[in-house]
Amino acid sequence: MAAHKPVEWVQAVINRFDEQLPVKTGHQNNHTKVSTEHNKECLINISKYKFSHVISGLTNILKNVNNMRIFGEAAEKNLYLSQLIILDTLEKCLASQSKDCLRLDETMLVKQLLPEICHFIHTYREGHQHAAELRASASGVLFSLSCNNFNAVFSRISTRLQELTVCSEDTVDVHDIELVQYINVDCSKLKRLLQETVLKFKALKKPAQLAVINSLEKAFWNWVENYPDEFTMLYQRTQTDMADAAERLFDLVDSFAESAKRKAAVWPLQIILLILCPEITHIISREVVEESKANKAGFVQYTTDCCPMDRVSHLSCRSSRVIMGLLAASLISLLLV
Repeated sequence: MAAHKPVEWVQAVINRFDEQLPVKTGHQNNHTKVSTEHNKECLINISKYKFSHVISGLTNILKNVNNMRIFGEAAEKNLYLSQLIILDTLEKCLASQSKDCLRLDETMLVKQLLPEICHFIHTYREGHQHAAELRASASGVLFSLSCNNFNAVFSRISTRLQELTVCSEDTVDVHDIELVQYINVDCSKLKRLLQETVLKFKALKKPAQLAVINSLEKAFWNWVENYPDEFTMLYQRTQTDMADAAERLFDLVDSFAESAKRKAAVWPLQIILLILCPEITHIISREVVEESKANKAGFVQYTTDCCPMDRVSHLSCRSSRVIMGLLAASLISLLLV
């Protein structure tokens, strides 16, 4: 069957995976757990050759499971276990995705999978018994999805930013902006995020601006942790486009930080933005600073005088010791000038 009707065979494996989920079978014993794990491994291997079919099938299963009405503690636990199994399978399939997949795959991922993943990240907040685990698992799927399908995720974020620039409501939905915190970000992707933010930051409402600030800070740390060599290279060979976007965003954020409360909210990102501009750190160390850089020098002085060092230490604990050694050197050059 596999040789003559590969699509039917793949669908049969997907159906078996679906039928043996805890939410369908009830309490799992050792035999059913082994069978479920075997089905999962089969789909992961098959996805290397029938990626679209497997991802589409898993997305439909996840959608159906999410829409199930359940009653009772045992049923809720089985639902939660099933969601974790599906999310873990999706993450592993996406992690093994071939880089030469057709663009049709990306379109399908946007229309089908991404909204389902966002459901967990956006909806499952504190108070839900399994919120943290489900959100963490969904975040892993989004990270893997964005590795080879960054344009799909970026488009969703960019579209939401554009919508918020013309939004007149005081209460705004910033969930899609927060996706920035969970995606795979290398140097080129971080640059795109900064450039997109520069274009739209000023027109955003305050809640959206704060969401962008917080999300970009986390995106930077994701970049440093996952691509430490790129961060090191930044100080060996300046990325002009990156530095330009970072400096322009610094100026926008600096204008936003009018009050002491706002300054406290944005200074970690401002330090990060200056770190992305190695040449500026040298310029503002001079006795005479040109007018266009005066706000950077003033910020460094403010940070030195007002920001407690334990907050800098809190920032540093996010990454490995080696990476933090590099970043600490950058922070010291900023704070002790």
